[in-house]
Amino acid sequence: MQFIYSFQSEWLKKKRNLASWLVIVGAFFTPAILLIYSLVYSTKLYAASMAPNFWYALWENSWESMAIFLLPMGVILATSLITQIEFRNNTWKQLHTLPQSMTTIFFAKLSVIIVMMLQFFILFNIGFYLSGVVPCLLTKGVPYPKAPLPYQVFLKDNLLYFVACLPIIAVQYLTSLQFKNFLAPIGIGIALWILSVAVFRWQYGYIIPYTYCGFHFLQNIGKVKLSVPIHVLAFGWFILFTIISYILYITKKEKG
Repeated sequence: MQFIYSFQSEWLKKKRNLASWLVIVGAFFTPAILLIYSLVYSTKLYAASMAPNFWYALWENSWESMAIFLLPMGVILATSLITQIEFRNNTWKQLHTLPQSMTTIFFAKLSVIIVMMLQFFILFNIGFYLSGVVPCLLTKGVPYPKAPLPYQVFLKDNLLYFVACLPIIAVQYLTSLQFKNFLAPIGIGIALWILSVAVFRWQYGYIIPYTYCGFHFLQNIGKVKLSVPIHVLAFGWFILFTIISYILYITKKEKG
């Protein structure tokens, strides 16, 4: 119950935080662009809606910019914003005087970030579906997509993208707990993301934890073939960085 109360408290703190808007705007950004594009070039809608690969093509287009740029950047910003709430409000000392363990505080904050990522994926999938059906409803003579929605395939893909995000969450959580300056974890995250983009063509690029979202997308479209299970690596990096972050947090002399 103590963890639940702590989680509820951390969840309430994020309501006035920019991270909440990042999740909503980020989730609907790409679907909104695709929706507008479909309405502007409505002459192509009939042929597209009758194509047997309609949903797969839309899914690929939806993830093209999301996997390589928007999702990693969104995770970097949202994680840092949520974790830095106490530093910005100078409330770490007040938080640590409450009758709850540091372990509870640590995992409650991390859980809020993870739940927010789940929220992002739910909203993104809603936006994805609407970007496929709304143009058909608003354009005369264009039928509902003929191809069935392969929801099981997309659910699995969502899970894999989510796992690919976990190392970024762990690293940003670690750095955000260690630096009082908000720009420090953001700068580290952006630097690692730029490095990840630079090593996509390198055969050992998978050693950079920030590459997994991009690599998963490139594997899906057949542009990259990796000899290692990147999602197992992603989960392993997440566990490792979370343990390091936890040890550094509970042993830190000046906590806020």
